[in-house]
Amino acid sequence: MSSYNLDEVKEMAGGDDEFMLVVVQTFLEEIPPDVASMSEAVNNDNPSLAYQFAHKMKPNLQLFGLNLMEQIKIIEAWSKQGQRKEEVPGAVETIAKKVDVAAIALKRDFELE
Repeated sequence: MSSYNLDEVKEMAGGDDEFMLVVVQTFLEEIPPDVASMSEAVNNDNPSLAYQFAHKMKPNLQLFGLNLMEQIKIIEAWSKQGQRKEEVPGAVETIAKKVDVAAIALKRDFELE
């Protein structure tokens, strides 16, 4: 099973491979640093900043089929109502691992070293 799913990206690109490549490159440039920043915000006990990064990444995580909405919801619940705080580190770790694996696979599959 692939670590990502490009069905939605392909649909959005409508057969335009160059556009698809731009979408993949944008994901690779923006999402790993955003994950790192979100993780740092969690470590610094800054729920509002963690929420900003989680919320910003949400469309891309969905677009690439990473199935991380539950983890994003945990971070949102923590930042909005102070709930589920004990679940936040695990959620961040899951997001970071999945994004890492997907980034490695995307670089390989699109020959973007």
